[in-house]
Amino acid sequence: MVMERQVISAEGFLKIVGSPEYGDRIVELVEGEIVKMPKPTGLHGQITFLLSLKIGNYVVDNRLGVVTASETGFVLERNPDGRDTVRGLDIAFIRGARVPAALPDQLLDMAPDLAVEVISPSNDAADIHHKIRQLLAAGTALVWIVYPSTRTVDVHSQSGATTLEGDDTLSGRDVLPGLEIPVREIFPAPATS
Repeated sequence: MVMERQVISAEGFLKIVGSPEYGDRIVELVEGEIVKMPKPTGLHGQITFLLSLKIGNYVVDNRLGVVTASETGFVLERNPDGRDTVRGLDIAFIRGARVPAALPDQLLDMAPDLAVEVISPSNDAADIHHKIRQLLAAGTALVWIVYPSTRTVDVHSQSGATTLEGDDTLSGRDVLPGLEIPVREIFPAPATS
């Protein structure tokens, strides 16, 4: 006897992950299937905070839109057969013209303009590459993938990818015009003995 896999829609996913069974888990919905994500480490959290602070202050000071954090769920794909995709992002920016007065207390049914992921040691490289492709296909203009272990940032857009490090500068390009962050500033200073 062949058993069929259960396909989950974005709405079904929201109900499932709201249950007590998933209360302490981080999960995403990838093409209709629930995928467990690694818990962030202390270094992950520190880098996410530093980068959120820089992006958030810039966005608020210039009244450009909304910044989200904490694995906010974005519906990136809706398929007629219910094989939807909901991805959580460490940091995301949505331009003001695309945002209602207040964000709903539910999954965001849109792609962000900027998506930021800070990589943990247990992240799966193939899944990260898949996530980047899904974000770009859904309309995200700029994706920053931050690698704490190498202190580098891969910048992805429709025109390609580049790797930045040290004194290189992360640019908001036309997504966040004028935003420039030296890569070295998003990583905590190395510990000294």
